[in-house]
Amino acid sequence: MSRYLYTGLFVIVAVVMATALIYRTPAPSSATAEFGGVSLRIEYATTTAARERGLSGRTNVPSDYGMLFVFPKDDWYGFWMKDMLVPIDMFWLDAQGHVVSIVQDAATSTYPGVFYPSAPARYVLETAAGFARAQGIEIGAPLLLKNFERVSE
Repeated sequence: MSRYLYTGLFVIVAVVMATALIYRTPAPSSATAEFGGVSLRIEYATTTAARERGLSGRTNVPSDYGMLFVFPKDDWYGFWMKDMLVPIDMFWLDAQGHVVSIVQDAATSTYPGVFYPSAPARYVLETAAGFARAQGIEIGAPLLLKNFERVSE
């Protein structure tokens, strides 16, 4: 009897592992950038699904990390705090990567409110709350990247 139990467990584990290997999601595209004189690890959100998911559900946003949302054209992209567990700073950037609008310390309790930029933007960078204040980021500050990613979907 125990032989069949062990064989069954082995088969189940093997199927789960094979499925995980076959259907694993690709690692998000990432890079390093300089913003406000500090180095940031950048994770790109270049697809509709990645932009919709954003940082929602994360319990921590490291101080040296940012998620860069990439859009196909300049526009007035609104952001909300749906399913966010931590406050963040948001920076809207033009096509050249310069800050055109900032929201500091966006609280999770602001959902379902939507934050909009004061000028059209091509990119939005989300960082840990307090980053703008700590680094003295103001309108016009550049996000220095070797190459800005393009929309992949």
